[in-house]
Amino acid sequence: MSFWSEISRHIEAATGHPFSVETTQGIGGGCINSAWRVRGDGVGYFVKTNAAEKLEMFEAEAEGLMAIAATNTVQVPNPICWGVAAGQAYLVLEELALGGRGGGEALGRQLAAMHRHTAERFGWHRDNTIGSTQQPNGWDDDWIRFWQEKRLGFQLELAARNGASRALLSGGETLTTRLPELFADYRPEPSLLHGDLWGGNFAARRDGEPVIFDPATYYGDREADLAMTELFGGFSSAFYRAYEAAWPLDAGCSRRKTLYNLYHIINHFNLFGGGYLAQAEGMVRRLLQSI
Repeated sequence: MSFWSEISRHIEAATGHPFSVETTQGIGGGCINSAWRVRGDGVGYFVKTNAAEKLEMFEAEAEGLMAIAATNTVQVPNPICWGVAAGQAYLVLEELALGGRGGGEALGRQLAAMHRHTAERFGWHRDNTIGSTQQPNGWDDDWIRFWQEKRLGFQLELAARNGASRALLSGGETLTTRLPELFADYRPEPSLLHGDLWGGNFAARRDGEPVIFDPATYYGDREADLAMTELFGGFSSAFYRAYEAAWPLDAGCSRRKTLYNLYHIINHFNLFGGGYLAQAEGMVRRLLQSI
């Protein structure tokens, strides 16, 4: 049975409605997975594919989307089914009519509401991925320790294997031990996070309603989500005003956002190399100078 025939069968089983893939359209722009828009029987779906051994990545993504959807705050694409077909891992998502403008103000309000959904501890019930890098999420009562071990420390270990400079590794180690100084008067709650909230993972429906996707979900400091929105741009001033109006941020967030974005920049070095190393070195220096 061909790949698309198997996908058709799995969609039928998941939805309870007849479905047969009639057209497929490859979608460019992704560097981790292949993506397709498929249609048949008057219905469309969005399909991600990767090597069969990447199935756990899709399973975790589906669970993250369902966790966000369960908050009834910001819309995400509904995961339909996932598994392995013809030797490839796949994830089928509902197709949303994207391409609208705006959505920033609504997203600010909705994201603040999503962040009010909290857990007793930091982490998540399973590991997932940030890009294609493993993201360990084991539960921890202590946010600083969680960040030392499962975020900054984990990425620094990978960076050492990937040939990072001594400046990054030694500076990163010093920063790891001094993290408590960045949290002297601040105790974050374990909020439900998107986890990878850059501009490419946010869009608006044609009616202007915001949609977020491609999560790396866990429970952590809400500032981590807000920090990443600034890393590569794409979010309007209306977004930040609406978020602050709904749930004001702590005054120290401007320093900690560099720490939270350092995690992503080191991850980009581990994935892509290049100029991300110098950027990470600079962020470490600035953080150490600020504490």
